[in-house]
Amino acid sequence: MELDSAMMSRMLTSLTLVFHIIFATVGVGIPVMISIAEFIGIKKKDANYTLLARRWTRGFTITVAVGVVTGTAIGLQLSLLWPKFMQFAGNVIALPLFMETFAFFFEAIFLGIYLYTWDRFKNPIYHWLLSIPVVIGATMSAFFITTVNAFMNTPQGFDLEGRTLTNVDPLAAMFNPATPTKVFHVVSSSYLTSAAILAAIAAFAILKKNASDYHKKALKLTMIATFIFAITTAIAGDLSAKFLANEQPEKLAAAEWHFETEKNADLILFGTLNEDNEVENALRLPNALSFLAHGSFDSEVTGLNEFPEDETPPLWIHYMFDLMVMLGMYALGVSFLYLLFSKLKKWNENNKWLLWLIVINGPGAMLAIEFGWIFAEVGRQPWILRGFMKVAEGATTSPHVGWMFILFLGLYIVLGGGAISVLRKMFKNNPAELELEKRYPDVAKRGGQK
Repeated sequence: MELDSAMMSRMLTSLTLVFHIIFATVGVGIPVMISIAEFIGIKKKDANYTLLARRWTRGFTITVAVGVVTGTAIGLQLSLLWPKFMQFAGNVIALPLFMETFAFFFEAIFLGIYLYTWDRFKNPIYHWLLSIPVVIGATMSAFFITTVNAFMNTPQGFDLEGRTLTNVDPLAAMFNPATPTKVFHVVSSSYLTSAAILAAIAAFAILKKNASDYHKKALKLTMIATFIFAITTAIAGDLSAKFLANEQPEKLAAAEWHFETEKNADLILFGTLNEDNEVENALRLPNALSFLAHGSFDSEVTGLNEFPEDETPPLWIHYMFDLMVMLGMYALGVSFLYLLFSKLKKWNENNKWLLWLIVINGPGAMLAIEFGWIFAEVGRQPWILRGFMKVAEGATTSPHVGWMFILFLGLYIVLGGGAISVLRKMFKNNPAELELEKRYPDVAKRGGQK
């Protein structure tokens, strides 16, 4: 593999996205969990849930700070690494890029107000209302930036005259065919992953020490949320597959190693390809790909052989697709088991083995996000703007991208290590039980109920 400027630009962009997506994901999902926890605390007059909201908010501010830096890096790299793409399509995607920044400022302003107005209202519901703009801002930020990615997959909202885009309609570009399914999938999976991470933290705390009411209630709330959002994410995934079958059939065909156009197409899980592109050692689900693509077991699915070889994605995205789906199903299965155990009195939902499965689900859900984004981005290859500009055409020709890669790698190591260190000190030196006793001493004596 030749490490020319185009390849180094891809590597640096990939590095930034892989790191940023961690903080972007929790930045979208955590505010929802904070809002839910505080609302339950108010309605049930239960200080455990109120404390959950307070502690999650403190941790959230650290991830927001890192997310700002990495998000800024992405904006910088769009101009530095992909100048020809920005020159070609920059005026089309300028509106959602600006609106994404506006949504973040909106979120940040209300997050600051939310942080500094705890216990300032006689009626705590007014403080909870301040969480709503934070949720809206975080979700709208995800919406606007996802429309840019959707545009790169199904570009519209302009006319092409030579190599110049004219008659630009930014709203048509934003609301392109890929927008509904992509936004639904991104937002839902962000909510799911955030709930799964918080559940893993609560489960780990229960494993390491005696289970307090605080951690038990945290686990129950987050596992219910994980189950709900796992279902919505599965629905979003199904709709996304049907979108790909109609709008980007080459991407779905590469993901499923489906080479010949045929009816009653099998869904292929894992496996290997031989030199003749024949699938070996795979698990096949008869007719399932036809159902996934078009909602009918006997529908026809377009094969990869229908497309020019230089316009098809790399076949290794098959594994990214499979891992994303498997980890998503794992999240659904574990959350269902927890809810089942909690309803059956003879089983204990806080038993050791189930708790460890929940702990594994936290990083597993984040890995599913990573695999999903790799599939989404690499699955569009070789296009940076599908049908109009290939990646190599949009990249910089600067010979200094390698130095940029090293500098940004160092920055991300410092940011990641710093975030982990600050979060550990923030919570390790201030355990929830001690904080509950300090803030709500009467409540703590009565087991958490006001």
